[in-house]
Order: sequence, then structure tokens, then C-alpha cells
Amino acid sequence: MNENTSPAAFTVLRMERYTRVEQSEILGEGEDPFGVMETGLTWRGKDEHFGIRRGTRLVAHAGLVRLPLMIDDTPTEVVGVGGVAVAADLRGSGLARQVVSAALDHARTMGPRHALLFCRPALEALYRRLGWHVLAGDVLVEQPESRLVVMPLRTMVIPLHTDTDTGTDTQSGAGAAWPSGSVRLLSLPM
Repeated sequence: MNENTSPAAFTVLRMERYTRVEQSEILGEGEDPFGVMETGLTWRGKDEHFGIRRGTRLVAHAGLVRLPLMIDDTPTEVVGVGGVAVAADLRGSGLARQVVSAALDHARTMGPRHALLFCRPALEALYRRLGWHVLAGDVLVEQPESRLVVMPLRTMVIPLHTDTDTGTDTQSGAGAAWPSGSVRLLSLPM
């Protein structure tokens, strides 16, 4: 890695919008840029966007949206992370870590105790390295026409705050237990 592709050479910026044009700038014009078309799911957009530019080219993105969900019969909220993308020619240079970290820094200001994402199994190791944990059990997500489906992708969570009861730093995953129970996202997945 030379100095032009080291993560320090890039700055994360908060974006006002993120359209198909920006997505294509990062991932190209492919029909299924995230490799999830086979799931047959309908996805929702994100409300907050973070990107990294290399010169004038957008090379990475992560989006956030606050989402309602139920754990058993208890309503709660999470910050959904989605639309994470890094240009193919820059993968492995730390940009995913940088853009997701910036997004999570903002997510900590949004209120919920956890962030949640869905990913293909091939990306699980990347997110584990970033501190995410696989959520055991099925997660139900809403789809058009009032359908509920089991999310076919990996569901991963990360704590956003320090556990005030123990003073434990939740960045390490300790002291920030995800509540047990069945999970239903009261929204389209992000």
C-alpha cells in the first residue's frame, strides 16, 4: 500500500444524499452491485450517508437509518447500517473500517443502544474484524403487501454505548448484551 491508498490519505465526509449515480461511482453499473438480488427482498433507503472521496471520485459509502423492531414483545430501536460499499480497486486498504467507523460515531448520537446490519456470509469475517457479532436465531423482516420473511443473510449487531451499569466499554463487545428473544424488524431491511 502506498501513501496514496493508505486510509490516512482519505477523509470521511457526511453526504446530503446518496443516489444511484454515487453508488455507480463506487460499484459500477452492475445489475446486482451488493450481491443480494437472489434474496428477492425489497430494501429501504438510508437517511444518513457517509462517504470517502479520492480526488473527485466517491470510493466508499455507509448509510444509516433508525429502525423500530420487536424483541419478543418488547419494542425497541436500532440504527440500521447498510449500503456499505468500497470501490473494487481499493478493497483491502481499510476504507470499509474508516467509513463504517465514522457512520457508527454518528450512530452513537442517535439514541439506540445497538446498530444492526445484514450481510452476505462472505463478508461476515470483515464485520467481525470491525467488532460486529452474529445474532443467533432467525430475524423476521417486513416486505411489501404485509409479508413477513426470514432474513436469509447474516444478521450482525454491535453495541453503540458503554454499559452504564458496569462501566464496561462496549466497543470490545463486553457488557453490551443484545437482549435475548425473537427479533422482528418492523420495517423493510436496510
